Amino acid sequence: MQHTLEQFFRALRAADVRVSPAEAIDASRAVAVTGYGDRTLFRDALCSTLAKSAEEVDRFETVFDTFFARDALAPPPEGSEREAPSEQDLAAVESSPLARAVLEGDNAQIQQSMEEAANRAGVADIRLTTQRSRLTRRLLEEMGLEEIERIIANARRMPNGEGEGLADRLDQARRDLFAEAQQYVARQHDLYAAGSARELREERLARKQLNADGGVDPVDYQLMQALVKKMAKRLAAKYSRRRQAAQKGHLDVRKTLRRSMAYGGVPFNIEWKVKKIDRPSIVAICDVSKSVAAAAQFLLTFLYSLNEVVDRMEAFAFSGRMISVTEILEENGVDGAILKVLQEIGFQQTDYGRSLQDFAEQHLESLDRRTTVIFLGDGRSNFADPRLDIMRTIHDRARAVIWLNPEPESYWGQGDSVMNRYARFCHVAKQCGTIEQLERIIEDVLRSYVPH
Repeated sequence: MQHTLEQFFRALRAADVRVSPAEAIDASRAVAVTGYGDRTLFRDALCSTLAKSAEEVDRFETVFDTFFARDALAPPPEGSEREAPSEQDLAAVESSPLARAVLEGDNAQIQQSMEEAANRAGVADIRLTTQRSRLTRRLLEEMGLEEIERIIANARRMPNGEGEGLADRLDQARRDLFAEAQQYVARQHDLYAAGSARELREERLARKQLNADGGVDPVDYQLMQALVKKMAKRLAAKYSRRRQAAQKGHLDVRKTLRRSMAYGGVPFNIEWKVKKIDRPSIVAICDVSKSVAAAAQFLLTFLYSLNEVVDRMEAFAFSGRMISVTEILEENGVDGAILKVLQEIGFQQTDYGRSLQDFAEQHLESLDRRTTVIFLGDGRSNFADPRLDIMRTIHDRARAVIWLNPEPESYWGQGDSVMNRYARFCHVAKQCGTIEQLERIIEDVLRSYVPH
């Protein structure tokens, strides 16, 4: 039963229910107390030790019902009864335990045989929908289907049609077994391949160009939003731990000796010198013109999901003029905020110079040596004055200036692009056209705040 529980834990993880080794041990101990006879008690014992939120409870129940489902073979047609096998039929199928179980209607033996064969065939390792047909056939072969087919062929060759009755019953049983095996493999696909399919789709979306023609498909938009939040949460957890670990520096001899005096000078309690680690302070300045609005939306989602790591986050948006969107984001969330920002300043001719002037007049004093400024835009200013003097001032006042441009670097400086001129006043200027690139760059920003 322990192997079955381990497979069940795998299925839960594939359904995005986190199961740590400690939780798996707790679950095993719980079912050792409750036993396996009462299905409801068994399910509740597992659920109470493994599901940690209402969403996980729903996913747990779905996985439990699918994992422990058992399909019986199709019953005989209505109005007929299963004919008891004759001694001659039993002798004919003596070489095949599966054929004997089918003739006798022993569903428990058939289910056990199918699960044992599934382990040998590696059905639980299914990853793609295209594997279902091959694994179904392999499962049936491991169960002994070839032996049943051989018995059917021998029965058909018997003189005077003596074996036709046995052949017909086994042929019908073979079709029923095939249908049941298909259902079994489909359940295994739902249990174990759902996570792989989701991972493959997330990998594709992480590499999807945000400024591609047509923008982000509405079908993918919610998935990409969820992916951005997952990435941000992963980074927040990673750098929260690193920040705490970095607080242990060299031994503080003076404090250690002072605390050891109560124990006769024996240093039971070690004191470490504490390094003050600044939490990141980020100012995001986003171009929300049509060409880069999608990238701006995902950047803001990413940054606002880093609440545990970021000390201060201010956001500004511009096309022709620049406005602060910090309060709009807090009141409406990222989705609603973008719509409100577009209503206020959208559909204007992009003017980087004028927008930088607005920022300098209203918010330049808020920059200090703890602040990282992140620009997101294509650097196309419609041949207006780019105000490089303000970019120089921002560079001199901030801890770092990072420019994320959705366009390839080969486009920088072409036409009305002044990106190559802005890049001189940036500590980092990179192409950032996908969520994957965005994650790497934000991770570099967070890493710069952690002592090494």
